[in-house]
Amino acid sequence: MQTVVLAAGEGTRMRPLTAHTPKPMLPVAGTPLVVHCLEDAIAAGASRVVVVVGYEAETIRNAVRSRDWPVPVETVEQTDQRGTADAVRAARGALRAEPFVVLNGDVLYDRSSLADLYAADAAVGSVRVDDPSAYGVLRVDDGRVRSVVEKPVDPPSNLVNAGAYVFPAEALGWLDVDESDRGEAEITDVLQRACETTDVRAVGFDRWLDVGRPWELLAANEWKLAEIDRDLAGDVSDDAELRGRVVVAPDATIEPGVVIEGPVVVGAGSHVGPNAYVRGATYLGPETRVGHGVEVKNSVVMAGSAVPHLTYLGDSVLGTGVNLGASTTVANLRHDEEPVELTVKGDRVSTGRRKFGVVCGDDVKTGIDATINAGVTLSTGATVAPGETVLRDR
Repeated sequence: MQTVVLAAGEGTRMRPLTAHTPKPMLPVAGTPLVVHCLEDAIAAGASRVVVVVGYEAETIRNAVRSRDWPVPVETVEQTDQRGTADAVRAARGALRAEPFVVLNGDVLYDRSSLADLYAADAAVGSVRVDDPSAYGVLRVDDGRVRSVVEKPVDPPSNLVNAGAYVFPAEALGWLDVDESDRGEAEITDVLQRACETTDVRAVGFDRWLDVGRPWELLAANEWKLAEIDRDLAGDVSDDAELRGRVVVAPDATIEPGVVIEGPVVVGAGSHVGPNAYVRGATYLGPETRVGHGVEVKNSVVMAGSAVPHLTYLGDSVLGTGVNLGASTTVANLRHDEEPVELTVKGDRVSTGRRKFGVVCGDDVKTGIDATINAGVTLSTGATVAPGETVLRDR
């Protein structure tokens, strides 16, 4: 089954992490999100893949080209990001007149459910959720999908669109849809036409995650880090204690006195310790530094960032090139124990997580003894003075 993977968008809800990095390239257990999608698609039955790129296109092209894929994989560019149907239009010239799958490159799918989708003649992936009003909701009659309703006030079901589709070959001629109220050409309009002309089935996904906001990047890492196999290829001191699923990449160094409780990945060229404590589902990217007496818990620390001595970092996401001054402390729990909120596109939104720390864009720097409150976002290049307490976004 030929497959189109949509990876052209910037990911504005993920800012500031996407200021220089396209969302599909954000790391999940050491692998870009879009690469997880490609691997899962090929395992499920993709015979060839066309990846649609746009924002920071060359970054994704390089990631795709750097892999030795078992099936043909190519990229095409969506010059202007004008919607998901427009993105598939950009790929149309690379597709044969055959049925095709469309997947979102910033979504994690469980492979067995994805294989069920690939086995269908015409289908849409579906997930049951408690509150469907924030999603595209499927109206299903006797197992056949009749329509999809975007963010309805009164949802017709709790079955939502998982952003995975099998279209008949004829759908290649249905991509020239009118713009929606958002000013975009939507793939859901193509799905609607498919529902009106053929038997479209809802294929349920056992597990699925739309990685659209920073806390969902944490959730994605929690999912994929739980699947890693222990591999200590780096330089690990005999006086370090590594428990459970831990990966130490080549050229990484683990100093004496370090305790790591997996699942944890320590990227190539990184340095941890001495006497550091790393736990929870934590990803330390390539060339990162975790200093003496530091505790890092359930966090994502991207390439080239440093968490120096006597610092606490919990349930947080750091972009690339971040430097936290010595004894920086990150709060990750509200006194009222309500879910921590984070700013997304100007609005405060519940993360749904009792514990969540901070989000730092690329090149953020904090001075020594800085304290940062739970749910604070520090934008790209932001600075915090020594001894300062930060209670609001900067």
